[in-house]
Amino acid sequence: MYMRAGQFETAAPLPHEDTPIKIAVLLPCYNEDLVIETVIGRFRSMLPDAEIYVYDNNSRDNSAEVARSAGAIVRTEARQGKGFVVRRMFADIDADIYIMCDADETYDADAAPELIKRLVDDGLDMVVGTRTDISGTAYRPAHRFGNWMLTSLVRAMFGDGFSDMLSGYRVFSRRFVKSFPPMSQGFEIETELTIHALQLGMPTGEMSTRFNDRVEGSESKLKTVSDGFRILWTITTLLKQERPFFLFGISALALFCLSLLFGYPVVAEYLRSGTVPRLPTAILATGTMIVAVLSLFSGLILDTVTRGRKEAKLLRYLDVPGVYSRLATRGGGQSTNTVRNEIIR
Repeated sequence: MYMRAGQFETAAPLPHEDTPIKIAVLLPCYNEDLVIETVIGRFRSMLPDAEIYVYDNNSRDNSAEVARSAGAIVRTEARQGKGFVVRRMFADIDADIYIMCDADETYDADAAPELIKRLVDDGLDMVVGTRTDISGTAYRPAHRFGNWMLTSLVRAMFGDGFSDMLSGYRVFSRRFVKSFPPMSQGFEIETELTIHALQLGMPTGEMSTRFNDRVEGSESKLKTVSDGFRILWTITTLLKQERPFFLFGISALALFCLSLLFGYPVVAEYLRSGTVPRLPTAILATGTMIVAVLSLFSGLILDTVTRGRKEAKLLRYLDVPGVYSRLATRGGGQSTNTVRNEIIR
């Protein structure tokens, strides 16, 4: 049975075949009263059967009132930060397909049906709307460079799969949302979503979408330097959690090389004269080698622990029906294409 928000969901059985496919549009919101009504209206026109949720994150303007007047389901999250908002949305909302988009009108709501179509047709768990700056001014140079650098770093450490890791426009299957354990607090949530998909080897995809300038009078909530460092720290933390042998193995190799560098003159002198005149250097070389061995074995032990955690997450992921399974139970014998067309009509 399905459990209410805040309870542990022990199983995820297939819904009854007469239950319609449920689409949820998730809009994290902080001080967006200038544009939130437009964003809701555009998603409503493209997905008339979807439920639109706006999670207000302590806005100091009238965002919540405007969103409610526009027909959205408005809820609040008192803890400041996009990561907290996403954590709350994923826990509270039950749907078959989830669309998450920033509420600042920079992303193209018209692309939502195509993103869903890609998710359904290919049986994917996440589709990322990669940003294409059509005006040439929407994507600030510092943000563009930071996104490229951080995305390249994740590709090198966790594998290829995404070219715009920090995009806030994504479509998820229920299987992804209900198997994702969010820990981030702020804008690093996109990094965590990406690495979660890469580590479990989920079927994912990308589609190019238009990225627009912000409406005059509205301000970006992203702080280039501080949020960039937070994302970098998140990558490092997830590397330690998800690939500890890689991280500690590099550390062990570096310490091993340093130990050889320190110890070579001492050993060479001992072989030549039979004495150890550089006792402090010998102690340093020995200590460095001991730390290298400890680092190597720490990586091996943590890698075993990580494998167990990964298997548990994978079992939880496999316990939730995928997109194909959900469509197969819908409509009393209707074809998957028919159901798909109903979803994105």
